[in-house]
Amino acid sequence: MSRARGAVVGLAVGLVLIVAAMAVPAATGWDVHVRWFPPLHAFWDPRVGPGTLPALVVGALLVRFSVDLAERLSWGRLLVAAYAAGLAWMLSLALVDGPGGIGRVLATPYEYLQTARDTSDFSATLHEYIARIPYAAAPDNWPVHIAGHPPGALGFFVVLVRVGLGGWFAAGLVVTLLAASTAVAVLVTLRLLGAEHHARAAAPFLVAGPAAIWQCVSADAMFAAVGAWGIAALAAAATSTRRGRMVGWSVVAGLLLGYVVMLSYGLPLLAILAIAVLVAARNARPLVPTALAAVAVVGAFAAAGFAWWEALPVLRQRYWDGVASNRPASYWMWGNLAALLVSAGPLAAAGVGQLVASVRERGHRVVTLLAGAGVAMVLAADASQMSRAEVERIWLPFVPWVLVATALLPEGWRRRGLVLQVVFAIVVQHLLHPDW
Repeated sequence: MSRARGAVVGLAVGLVLIVAAMAVPAATGWDVHVRWFPPLHAFWDPRVGPGTLPALVVGALLVRFSVDLAERLSWGRLLVAAYAAGLAWMLSLALVDGPGGIGRVLATPYEYLQTARDTSDFSATLHEYIARIPYAAAPDNWPVHIAGHPPGALGFFVVLVRVGLGGWFAAGLVVTLLAASTAVAVLVTLRLLGAEHHARAAAPFLVAGPAAIWQCVSADAMFAAVGAWGIAALAAAATSTRRGRMVGWSVVAGLLLGYVVMLSYGLPLLAILAIAVLVAARNARPLVPTALAAVAVVGAFAAAGFAWWEALPVLRQRYWDGVASNRPASYWMWGNLAALLVSAGPLAAAGVGQLVASVRERGHRVVTLLAGAGVAMVLAADASQMSRAEVERIWLPFVPWVLVATALLPEGWRRRGLVLQVVFAIVVQHLLHPDW
C-alpha cells in the first residue's frame, strides 16, 4: 500500500471532486450556466443503441488483453494495435447514438461545416475574420466555434469540403481517424526519449478511456492529434545525432506546432510540453529552428490577412460579452478540473497522485517531465479563465499527457484501474448525452 499511497490519495481526491461538481449545483440549485448536468456540457439521457454491444465487447477485450499485449508485442505491432484498438473503442462508443454519433454535431450551425461549405474565397475570409468575431458584428458575426478559434480550424474543414468530405459523417470519420493517432504519437514520444517501458505501461490508458466519447465527435480531438505529432517530431529532433536530421525534424515540429496555434487560442500552452521534451532530451538545439518554423506559420497567416495577436483580445472581449460572464468562477475554477477527470477518467487522478508522491524518485525522469507538463498546461488553462465549462473536449490536447502519469502506477493498480476506466466510459456514454 505504501508504494501506491499517492495513487490512493489522488484517486480519492479525484472522485470527491467529480461527485462534488455534480452534487453541489443539484443540491443547492446553483445555476452555473451549463446545460443540465454540470460539470459537463451534457444532459441526462439514459439509452442503449447500436454501439452498446460492440462497446461492451471492445471494452472487455481491452480489459482482458491490453496490459499484457502492451508488454509483449514488438514495438511496431504495439503502435498498430494501439491505433486499431483506439479507433474501435471510439467508434463503438459513438455508435451508441447510431451513425449520427460519428460527427452529426459537426453539422450544427455553431460548428464548422456549415461555414466551411459557405466559404468560397478563404483568402477573403482571412481578411474579414477578426472584424466578424464580436457580437456587435451581427448579423454577420461568426458562429460560436468559428469566432472562438483562429482560422486554421475553419481552413481544415474547408479543405474537407473541397475534396468531397464535407458531409457530417465523412468529416466526423476523418476527425476520428486522426484522433486515434494521438495515442501513437504519445507512445512514439516516450520511446524516443528513452522511456519505452513507461510507454508500454501507459499505452492501455492512452487507448481506453472516456476521452474517446469526445474524441469521435470534436474538432478538438483533431487539434490534439496535430499537437501530439508536433511534440513527437520535436522529440525526434532532440534525439537525432545528425545535424541534418535534427534540423529537418525541428522544421516539421515547428510547422505542426505553429499550425496548432492557428487551431486554438489556448494551444500555445503546448510550449510548456515542448520545453519539457527538450529538458528530457537534454538538448536545446532544436529550439531555434522549431521556433522559427512555428513563427513562419503564424506569420504566413498574418501576411494573408489574419494576425493572431490582434484577434486574441477581440475574442477575449466576445467571450466575456457572452456566456462566460454568467458562469461563476467560484464553481468553474474547480468544476473544470472535475470535467477534465470525467474526460480523462478517474485513474488520471490516481496517476497524478502517484506522480506527486514519486517526483524525487530516480528512473521516472521522462514521465515526470511530460506528465508534469500535462498538469501544468491544465492548471495554466484553468487559471486563464478562458474556458469556463466544456473543457471535457476543449482540453483534449492536454489529456493524453496527463495520462502518461498512469505509467507510474503499480501493475496491480493498472490492471484494476483499466477496468475502472472502461466501465466509467461506458456508463458516462450511456447515461449522458454531450451537447455543445
